[in-house]
Amino acid sequence: MPQAQKIKKIEEIRENLKQAKGVFLTDFTGLTVEQITQLRREFRKADVTYLVVKNTLAIRTCKEVGMDAMIPYLTGPTGLAVAKADPVAPVRIIYDFLKQHKDKGKPEIKGAIVEGQMLNAKQAEAIKDLPSREQLIAQVVGGISAPLYGLMGGLNSLLSKLVYVLDAIKEKKED
Repeated sequence: MPQAQKIKKIEEIRENLKQAKGVFLTDFTGLTVEQITQLRREFRKADVTYLVVKNTLAIRTCKEVGMDAMIPYLTGPTGLAVAKADPVAPVRIIYDFLKQHKDKGKPEIKGAIVEGQMLNAKQAEAIKDLPSREQLIAQVVGGISAPLYGLMGGLNSLLSKLVYVLDAIKEKKED
């Protein structure tokens, strides 16, 4: 690869890693061009960039951006699924893709960095079952608001009973 292309590729990797909330390292051997294109299309829908990288360039870039923990996983053919919004979107997309293409067993996750934390393949796989950030926020808000609605309903009930009692007393005194 000519020097200018290497510099351009390093810059592309650097920019993606700097913006990353989650990076999943994959082994894509055995996939056809059509399958990789389909996988990239699914990644794009979720604002995930998929880069096929040369390990030497990726190692150099990881050192520059402070992601040294990824270096041991940069062996063999490597693709980087870089999530800029939802850090766990790539793992969900990869496992959905694997369900459709059971015969291949690829892409295989080598490891991941999610929110600055290095994960091995098993830990990265476990993430796929976690709810998204939006779902977690909704659950927390629901958990906080449910008791408040209960309290509000109880107070409303007491106030309406008080109004009925006062109304009954008023009617009794009028008679």
